[in-house]
Amino acid sequence: MQKQEKLGIWYSLYGRLLSESVLERAYMKVKSANGAPGIDGESIKDFGEALQENLGVLVGELRKKSYRPKPVKRVEIPKPNGGVRKLGIPAVRDRIVQQAVLEILTPIYDPGFHPSSYGYRPGRSCHDAIRKAELFMRRYDLGYVVDMDLSACFDTLNHDFLMRQLQKKIADGSMLKLIELFLKSGVMVGDELKEVTEGSPQGGVISPLLANIYLDYFDQWSRERGYRIVRYADDTLIFSRSHKAAVRRLKAATAVLEGEMGLRVNEQKTQVTSLGKGVEYLGVVIRTTYTTIQHKKVKQFKEKVKQLTNRSGGKPLWRVIAELNPLLRGFAHYFRIANCKGRFREFMTWIRRRLRAIQLRLWKKPRRLHRRLRQLGYSGEFLYIKMQSWASARSPLASMAMPNGWLYEQGLYNMELVFSVHR
Repeated sequence: MQKQEKLGIWYSLYGRLLSESVLERAYMKVKSANGAPGIDGESIKDFGEALQENLGVLVGELRKKSYRPKPVKRVEIPKPNGGVRKLGIPAVRDRIVQQAVLEILTPIYDPGFHPSSYGYRPGRSCHDAIRKAELFMRRYDLGYVVDMDLSACFDTLNHDFLMRQLQKKIADGSMLKLIELFLKSGVMVGDELKEVTEGSPQGGVISPLLANIYLDYFDQWSRERGYRIVRYADDTLIFSRSHKAAVRRLKAATAVLEGEMGLRVNEQKTQVTSLGKGVEYLGVVIRTTYTTIQHKKVKQFKEKVKQLTNRSGGKPLWRVIAELNPLLRGFAHYFRIANCKGRFREFMTWIRRRLRAIQLRLWKKPRRLHRRLRQLGYSGEFLYIKMQSWASARSPLASMAMPNGWLYEQGLYNMELVFSVHR
């Protein structure tokens, strides 16, 4: 072990997989992710019903080296800006083996990755990447930025190049062969099996680590030249003090990414920009003194809220709130890194109005609104308002009958509170 650590080369790794306890821990991780079945239709629950038997079969196949991963199931997810993202869903048994391999390889590779690499790494996040980018631009005065965009990075990884990168630290031929089997397992598109000659399926458990190992070549190349970079998966920024230097770095980076690594730089989306113009990265726009949410992210968020708060949906208010809350919580926790307290306040005002509109429509008749007001202690004569009208949801009567506090008592998540929780 000391010799392996000293030389940085690891020889005996495959044997660590030949244990039911190791695979059972991997199964528990896979189970917690609760992914969809692969091409064989076997769910995580199905696999777990005969867990020890299934794990025993896997260990036996791995020991005899007769294990062969099944082709991944191709699923296409529409992108918000058009096009599709191709995901590959491995069978449950293959996800378990990949998870076990991942836990063996991560401690070997992760410590040597570039300090400004943040994607799919333990203890690192998008927020860390955004903060580092802000630091470089604002504190280090590196205000010109190459915004690199790679076309279908996961789908274009060159297998030979990746295996050479792996061999720099792994000398265990059995482990390398197993990884190669994952890469070449094929893709099932409908009823057609397609061979794979490049790429690692996005959706595979081990694919993010393999992509980081692949792209670390570029990270270290940048480091050797003194380039300041921030990378989250394939979203890469390269920083410079001048526009001319940024253009030179773009040219040099394109040459190594395409010429040596076999990747494709998207010329339409790759650009040289600046802090003065605003640098878009991981959903935010970093400006000279503040950071905002990208307009397209706000637009997507509002469209999802509208879908979930459709006034003609006929759902009771509590159910609408229950379905809405995960969206509000996720958006708030991610974008709290931006300067957006005022924006969140606007969102909540708009969302509360939409919920009031739903409840007015559910009450149908003004007399039910009036009854609610009298229950709350209001007296006198009340106006008859149109219960189906969007304008009525902003009326004083609606606010009196459904004050902010009442909506929160119904379980509505308040996005504004995220700043007090995380300060």
